Amino acid sequence: MHRCLQLAEKGNGNVAPNPMVGAVILHKGKIIGEGFHQKYGESHAEVNAIHSVKNQELLKDSTLYVNLEPCSHYGKTPPCAELIIKKQIPRVVIGQEDPFSQVSGRGIKMLQEAGIEVEIGILKKQCEALNKRFITSVTKKRPYILLKWAQSSDGFIDRIREINDGQKPVQFSDDFTKIVVHKMRAEEAAIMVGSRTEELDKPQLNVRYWSGNNPVKIKSDSSKNLSEFMSELQTQDIQSLIVEGGSNLLQSFIDENLWDEARVEVSLFELNKGVKAPRISGQLANVQKCKKTTVLLYKP
Repeated sequence: MHRCLQLAEKGNGNVAPNPMVGAVILHKGKIIGEGFHQKYGESHAEVNAIHSVKNQELLKDSTLYVNLEPCSHYGKTPPCAELIIKKQIPRVVIGQEDPFSQVSGRGIKMLQEAGIEVEIGILKKQCEALNKRFITSVTKKRPYILLKWAQSSDGFIDRIREINDGQKPVQFSDDFTKIVVHKMRAEEAAIMVGSRTEELDKPQLNVRYWSGNNPVKIKSDSSKNLSEFMSELQTQDIQSLIVEGGSNLLQSFIDENLWDEARVEVSLFELNKGVKAPRISGQLANVQKCKKTTVLLYKP
């Protein structure tokens, strides 16, 4: 299953709104086939793994491992469960059940009714973590939301500035954390800042310090409440959203409990006065010490 997760990760950035899936086929303790979902609309992991097996007769005495329940419906591709049954694979090990309503247990039931031995829940937490964006999209009907900001050690995110006053924003991040943030941007579908931040800084919000796709820039809309706005994004197949400022917009997401992760860079220096950082009350999930900052990761 660890290998399934490694393979699945290779589809990151190319398969959304589908989940990342990897599959491994084992015959008498030896891996004879591997595959992963490479691109949205193309073959799923199980299909690629099965087709990679040179001697197809071995499938009748093999175990297929996959991190997510095989699909049971016709979408862009035929059901993977049907192919597994057709190839007479006797045993399937699944990391987690698919939360998508058109699958959700149906693929497992289809396999079991065909006489296939099915084991479920191997490395379940790791499987869920890999596809947190997909799971949030189908269960909460909104994107996976990451809040990100940097602040001084005394809790300010910037000095007080006005439009066209010539002042530049305070730089809290060091070279390493800039790279990390740009890597994060490349892994998410969209990014948002508040209208005042946009007017003050005209931020590029791209991945210039990393390689990959730039996230789609989303303009905040004060005429709608955040829950409605997030639901609209979900209908556009935007599975994840980074919110990078300003303080009022970030606080609005926190106050409405519309967030899944918060990444806070805390600098070593004080500002003494300025724009107050958002107030977050969540579970501190991780602490990372960098050269000039400490990165705190919060979960709701």
